[in-house]
Amino acid sequence: MNSMKIMLRGVGVALSDGRVKWLLAVTLGMVVWASVFYRFVEGWSWLDAIYFSVITISTVGYGDFSPETAAGKIFTMFYLIIGLGVFLAAATTFADAIITQNRDDDGKA
Repeated sequence: MNSMKIMLRGVGVALSDGRVKWLLAVTLGMVVWASVFYRFVEGWSWLDAIYFSVITISTVGYGDFSPETAAGKIFTMFYLIIGLGVFLAAATTFADAIITQNRDDDGKA
C-alpha cells in the first residue's frame, strides 16, 4: 500500500510539472488531430479513429485497422514519425518526473 501511495504522489508531482503538462497536451492534440483526419478521410467511426490514432502513436499497432486511401497512408507515415517522437518525449518526461520525486523522497538525490 505504501508503494502505491508513493507512486500516486509521484504521478501528482509529474502532472504538476510544466514540461509534462505541455508534452501531454501536444500528444493529446496530435491524437485529436489524427482522429479527425481518419474520421473524415478514411470514413471511420469516432471510436475507430481515436483507437487507431492511439495505437499508432504508441506503436502498439494491432493491425486490425489500416488506412485504405493514399492520403491516409501518407498522413500515417508522417503522423507516426512525428508523433512517435512526441509520445516518447512525453512518456520519458512523465516517468523521469516520477522517478526524480521518488528519489527525492528517499533522500538519495
